[in-house]
Amino acid sequence: MVCIVVSDMMRRSSSVSKRTSTDIAKKMVAKYPKSLQDVIEGDIIGPGYHSLVKQLQNRMENVKRSTTPKIRKRKRHTEDSDTDEVPPEQRAAIQDTYGCIKWDVKFLPLGETPESQQEKQEKLRRMSQQTNANPEEIKQLMKSTFFTQRKQVNQGKNIKYLLEGWPSWFSELGMGVHFKELTGIALKETFIQNVDLKGKRLLNYMSTFCMSKNKKFLQAATRVKMLRGAELSGCSEDVKEMVLLLMAYFEEREEMMLSNVEDTCLAGEIQMDKLPVTPTIIVCG
Repeated sequence: MVCIVVSDMMRRSSSVSKRTSTDIAKKMVAKYPKSLQDVIEGDIIGPGYHSLVKQLQNRMENVKRSTTPKIRKRKRHTEDSDTDEVPPEQRAAIQDTYGCIKWDVKFLPLGETPESQQEKQEKLRRMSQQTNANPEEIKQLMKSTFFTQRKQVNQGKNIKYLLEGWPSWFSELGMGVHFKELTGIALKETFIQNVDLKGKRLLNYMSTFCMSKNKKFLQAATRVKMLRGAELSGCSEDVKEMVLLLMAYFEEREEMMLSNVEDTCLAGEIQMDKLPVTPTIIVCG
């Protein structure tokens, strides 16, 4: 239905405003409220048509997106080799920038030079080795060197290179600063706020409607309840439970996402060759 409506809209105009798609969604919901209205547990959510507006807009974005492959893994043969790689800088430059407000910063901050950026990077590197480093100073240094961080990412520098050059970036504090500069969203605060707003509803849904999904999910839900116990509560416990239940719901392989090690194990002692190649959470104990 959404595809058909959007196709008709875009035949009339290739650039449809949000206001227009909102008006159309409003009329559709008014005509077919039982089918299209946003309702959860008998309550109308907001004005009742926001999710339909979102679907219309997402469909329009997908239709407008170029269908030409942006990354060519192979170019024409040369005399020396049969395959030429796409240079890292070119490969990084064509990655999806959706959701970012400062993907590629064009100019250095006012008063900054390449030399001052390097000095601040060196200072950040030294501070990462200190146990009593001032977090506010780290935040300011991360913000002022964001230009150089993005340049290195967009040049295709690998994670190992970035980790050596910007160890603070890979801490919770530095990662949060970079994410805020890149997207305009406070990562941790937004996540916790959403857990507070929607976490209980999700857990309630998982522990009631989903219990009959299959035997594997029922076993996972029972195990989570036993692990949590009656005395534990709070945001962090909710998050743990959500992760485990969502993995069971979508039938993800736990060993591909969580790697258990002894509770006395240090980061440097972990055998990297035994871990999956995909991003993994290391669980101590």
